[in-house]
Amino acid sequence: MTEKLISESTTVDAPPEVVFAILADPRQHSRIDGSGSVGAVLSAPERLTGTGQTFTVRMKLFGVPYVIPNRVVEFEEGRLIAWRHFTANRWRYELAPTSDGGTTVTETFDASRADGLTDAIVRAAKFPERNRAGILGTLQRLKQAAETDAAGPLAGWTPGPPVRAVSCAASRTPPISAVCPPPEARRFRRAA
Repeated sequence: MTEKLISESTTVDAPPEVVFAILADPRQHSRIDGSGSVGAVLSAPERLTGTGQTFTVRMKLFGVPYVIPNRVVEFEEGRLIAWRHFTANRWRYELAPTSDGGTTVTETFDASRADGLTDAIVRAAKFPERNRAGILGTLQRLKQAAETDAAGPLAGWTPGPPVRAVSCAASRTPPISAVCPPPEARRFRRAA
């Protein structure tokens, strides 16, 4: 890749629709950001669904906080999403299904449309190197997030031993009374 196109890829053990759901939800971008610059979303649709949509994000660069609006400039449901801010630089994600049900994700920082001044600033601030490191971190975090989401809310959960239900009203002896409030503190009481 040239300094104007910085790309990295990873394979995720989750289907494209799970990966794309994360990318199409700006509120999840801070969850997967590997650069340490993406903060809270100030405004955005529930889900990005096409080109022209905008979302505004709190960011931090070199320790300086700022707010930046972004506009979706490329969109193919489940396969491609890209956005840009006031410069012509784009952040693009391309998804391709794998034969085993996973997804190959390629993230690209695309500065090929930048004007001369923007290009000079990007190079002087060493953004090509910074963006490559951020992309690698983001892809790692995206992989973790998508694989967790694909596994579902009970992933990794195993049932413990059965628990015996005990009525606080029936017990006044330790150790059960240690976890039961005194009768006067109980909100619901048996009718006499």
